[in-house]
Amino acid sequence: MTVVKRLAAVLCIIALITGCGSGASEDGSSAQSGTQTAETTENTGSDEAVQTADMSGFTPVGLDKCDLGNPVTRDTGGDPSALVIGDKVYLYSGHDVSTDEEVSKAIYNIPEYVCYSSEDMINWQSEGVVMTMDTVKWADDTSAWASQVAEYKGKYYLYFCSWDKSGKQSIGVAVSDVPQGPFVDIGEPLVRGAVTKPQTSSFNDIDPTVWIETDEEGVEHRYLAWGNGIYFICELNEDMVSVTDQNGDGKITSGLDITEGDIVKRTAGLKEYTEAPWLYRRCDDSGNYTGPYYLFFAHQWRESIAYATTDDLMSGEWSDTKRIMFPTATSNTNHPAIIDFKGKTYFIGHNGALRGGSGFRRSVTIQELVFNEDGSIDLMEETAAGLSGETVKITTGDGAAVSHEPFVNSVADADYPYSDMKIGMDIGQTDTDALWIIRPGRSDPDDENLVSVESENKPGLYITEGGSNTAVLAQDMQGTDEMGSKQTFKTYAVDEAGSQVIFESVSAPGTFLVAAGGELKLGTVDEAKANPFIIN
Repeated sequence: MTVVKRLAAVLCIIALITGCGSGASEDGSSAQSGTQTAETTENTGSDEAVQTADMSGFTPVGLDKCDLGNPVTRDTGGDPSALVIGDKVYLYSGHDVSTDEEVSKAIYNIPEYVCYSSEDMINWQSEGVVMTMDTVKWADDTSAWASQVAEYKGKYYLYFCSWDKSGKQSIGVAVSDVPQGPFVDIGEPLVRGAVTKPQTSSFNDIDPTVWIETDEEGVEHRYLAWGNGIYFICELNEDMVSVTDQNGDGKITSGLDITEGDIVKRTAGLKEYTEAPWLYRRCDDSGNYTGPYYLFFAHQWRESIAYATTDDLMSGEWSDTKRIMFPTATSNTNHPAIIDFKGKTYFIGHNGALRGGSGFRRSVTIQELVFNEDGSIDLMEETAAGLSGETVKITTGDGAAVSHEPFVNSVADADYPYSDMKIGMDIGQTDTDALWIIRPGRSDPDDENLVSVESENKPGLYITEGGSNTAVLAQDMQGTDEMGSKQTFKTYAVDEAGSQVIFESVSAPGTFLVAAGGELKLGTVDEAKANPFIIN
């Protein structure tokens, strides 16, 4: 049912029950002569006193809300990976549980890996915990850093990374008979951080990615790549739990090519490679791999997403690096996973868009990835709607649309969290600057008359009561009740058809979103009803 039809239906029912305005109101409170008055209260969210609002003739109504789209689950977890088995996709991530204090100290607390499954990329079922770090005797109990699962000859291999007892990040592998685990670690690192050269930090050896295929000469290759700051790649033996001795010297070493070592440093040619590599190759209509290999990776800091291509993973030259996504609006990191499923290609990443989210309490996002005819990929925006969410425009009667100021997410950590981005009427530069998602009210998701309004192309940023009768676009990084109230509004219909609505601030009751002079601010009920909003 559309927003307009639903509002009209609600108003008709109320009119029949209440005798056109007398008696009980929709929320169960008593109202005399069809008048609902907001009592004068202390305004904790604004610098100005709240005035009593005469709500004569207005009825609280519930707008249609969207609880779909991104993030795809309501659990915190980042560094996603995915595996397609037949008609089902298995999605894996670490489970972020960092406390506020740990977030303030930039500490990751990730004690386990979790799994979800889906047959349509939209509805995800939890498969539970697939491995806890306290079962990995060589690793840190709270450091389930990035992973990827690969299937090979009926078994499943979870390649992961964690701090080893020497204080270096190392690459591990655990094995299971089924994709949903549990996975059992082999008892020691597959690649110890002390082996790879050079060592520019204690966390060079993170973020494993796997690629398995048979080449044109019928030779099977099982590639494992990883790295922060430095990109490493090697081949695995058929057992999938040991590195191939490519130069035949009887030991596993690293070098600039396979004549020098079995683990090859291949950063040269990659522009501003940071971490989070993901290997991928496209398929033709028959399902056969074709064209160059793609390396997707986190690029620069804060992390954008970029890619480069090569014709040979072990020794081919890299193409020019191309950025395809700027940093997210809510997380300092991102981590790409690219899969094909039922004829489409998907980009899986993470942001910090949940309440209390950040780069240390991340959440998984999914959107379609589109290739140009020549195999290139254009710059993509983040999307709150993702694959299944519904966006709306919020306009006034003259057609002016609520939008946020145009901005590219900053690469400077000091600019975050975003807390006061400008909102106004027709101030955006692109169509998506004026697209919004009506979410359940953050202060009380069960109250149908409450809403929170999220930006489509800046996921995790909401229309927020900013004090001094201002409305701003902001993130709720702490997840506090106070911020939840600031990002929640009560909706009223102002006409019989239910096609026009006004929004009352929950944190500053008696004040309403008002479009005036090209601005979006908080004002009186009279100002709001003089220029109500239309949701379309």
